[in-house]
Amino acid sequence: MQSLFNLHEFKTAKTILFYASFRTEVDTFNIIEESLKMGKNVLVPKVDKERHRLRLYEIKNLRELSMGYMGIPEPSLPDKRLRELNDADLIIIPCVGFDLSGNRLGYGAGYYDILLSDMKKVPFVALAYEEQLIDAIPSEMHDVKVGIIVTDEQVIKVT
Repeated sequence: MQSLFNLHEFKTAKTILFYASFRTEVDTFNIIEESLKMGKNVLVPKVDKERHRLRLYEIKNLRELSMGYMGIPEPSLPDKRLRELNDADLIIIPCVGFDLSGNRLGYGAGYYDILLSDMKKVPFVALAYEEQLIDAIPSEMHDVKVGIIVTDEQVIKVT
């Protein structure tokens, strides 16, 4: 958490898109809670399975999340709290595995690749455990790379 908070990209961000962690992902709940206390605007995605995309909602506290698609915590909010991707100054995305080139492996549905495909100027940060580092992850043209990887042991800035 502290490594993320020490990043210049985090310090200067007003609005941050977080994932709500589940399974073995790096836990984001304390990070989200602390970010809200810092006065950051926090966006969290909700899966729109019919359209195969993520919809982003601004949350004010963690109680606004409930179990959603595949058991992933998601916002249970009215559409007036919907936000656009361009509202985000920093994007924190999950990964199952990563390599030093910024390639990440998710759960395979491609929701983040679709969401982020047109976003170029905002930093993408993957939160991961050191043991998730592998030599190389196969990637395709549509796969979105991350620019920063924060693990429990290091911060990797991808060049």
